[in-house]
Amino acid sequence: MSYFTIFLILIVLVAFFLVVVIMVQNPKGGGLSSSFGGGGNQQIGGVKKTGDFLDKATWFLGTALIVLILASNLTIDSSNTIDSKALDENEATEMPISTPSNTDDTSTSDNTENK
Repeated sequence: MSYFTIFLILIVLVAFFLVVVIMVQNPKGGGLSSSFGGGGNQQIGGVKKTGDFLDKATWFLGTALIVLILASNLTIDSSNTIDSKALDENEATEMPISTPSNTDDTSTSDNTENK
């Protein structure tokens, strides 16, 4: 497996987890963080701690996604330089296409000489 394939798999996984973490959050204080608190004054589950965890997980996954995308870009550039060198060598070995000569002039000159 190439490095690009490994980075691609990691990018897909991080993006999936980022979507899950974002969907669990509710911008108005609801979502998963409020369900752990149980409502009222009961703080056993720790609504504040769950919200902090989801917030930190979002920032971490977002940063990891950007870093993985940039790192995969570096692997693409290094693999393309090898391929482009091979393409340049193939172009250098090909014969240039010559333009066809005007066949009408030669056929008319042959016809006039035979008469």
